[in-house]
Amino acid sequence: MKTTVDLPDRLVREAMKVSKQKTKTGLIITALRDLVRRHRLQALKCFKGHVDPTLDRGTHKLK
Repeated sequence: MKTTVDLPDRLVREAMKVSKQKTKTGLIITALRDLVRRHRLQALKCFKGHVDPTLDRGTHKLK
């Protein structure tokens, strides 16, 4: 998807340095993946203590 955005130059330069990305496209893809990953991890935290980690998926089937 092609999109035009206006980003702060200083922030982009710093983010490229920190992430070691060589292109702005790579930088944005990395940032989006990280955002989604953090969101998914946060969503999983609500299951902490409610799921039996020893449950064997192969022997327990949903009906």
